[in-house]
Amino acid sequence: MMSSKEALSLKVQHNQLLKEQQDLSRARDDQEDLAKQFRQRLVKLRISLEEDDNNQARDVDSERKKIAALHDEESRLKREIQRAEEELQLEEESAHHLKQQTDVSTAAVPEKKVVFTGETGYGANTLDFDVKPHIVYPMEEGTALITFEDEEVAQKILSLREHKVDLGGDCAITLEAKLIQLLVPCQVEMDTEVCSRRILVSNLPKKVGEDRLLDKLEIHFAKSKNGGGEVEESDMLHDSGNVVITFTENNIAKGLADKQYHDVEFEKGRKNRVKVTPFLNGEITSFQTRLSACGRTVLLTGIPAVMEQENLQDLLEIHFQKTSNGGGEVDAFLYNPLGQHTLALFEEDCPTEDQSQ
Repeated sequence: MMSSKEALSLKVQHNQLLKEQQDLSRARDDQEDLAKQFRQRLVKLRISLEEDDNNQARDVDSERKKIAALHDEESRLKREIQRAEEELQLEEESAHHLKQQTDVSTAAVPEKKVVFTGETGYGANTLDFDVKPHIVYPMEEGTALITFEDEEVAQKILSLREHKVDLGGDCAITLEAKLIQLLVPCQVEMDTEVCSRRILVSNLPKKVGEDRLLDKLEIHFAKSKNGGGEVEESDMLHDSGNVVITFTENNIAKGLADKQYHDVEFEKGRKNRVKVTPFLNGEITSFQTRLSACGRTVLLTGIPAVMEQENLQDLLEIHFQKTSNGGGEVDAFLYNPLGQHTLALFEEDCPTEDQSQ
């Protein structure tokens, strides 16, 4: 049988074991709490690291896109610079070409002798380029063109429109007066450049025949001692009396034009000083036209072939000269009978002195 002392010892040991068990349980709970806290912190850390990785990936992608955009912008700027350099080169070439054009002295123009006629005009600041019209008008059969000295008469004839013309006896015809409108140029733009193979020769003698004139010019300008070269052809410009000479090589014309004045022997023992200027090639780049009404000319239509052309023309002209018929003084009259083809020539209307300004 156990003594009380042993029982007390066992009880103490039991209590101590219970206490140790409680301490171990508390320690275990503490360790579990710590482990739980560590796990939570680990999860948060993992989430934070993942977020950092995602943010870093986004930043890297954004930077890559920015770098790609900068590369694209750099490429675009390089293309623009290249295009600007090409345009600048074209502008410089154009400026060089224009400078070559302007290097042709304003004095390098064909000689044109002028004389004061007593008439006055507009001031020196007026800039214009006058083109004299030279229009060929195909007339229809059975029509006539009548030009009056006074524009008011023509307008009156047009306003009456229909005109009954008595041809004598019981014969009469009815004509219709119509307005004449012609297509004329109103604006012409041209590009010009100096021809490298041609020269224009002016100030030529008037008494030398054309063939001899061309032969002597070709002989003179074909000689290297005169600064010339092989001549391909020579042409007379009959409207101005000047001559165009074409060389086979490109480097001849400029030297002759730079010298300007040349002494050419057209007759034995006698030389004439001619002037050589650059020849300009021109190309029309813009041509605009407009309808222009003939103020003093009227078209008469519906004229039958009832008698001889001359007789009918005389009767028509007489009819429209009479003021009782609304007419007036006739400046020109042209009748084109049925079955015939006639071309009428229209030129610039030169007003009388009392109408000129």
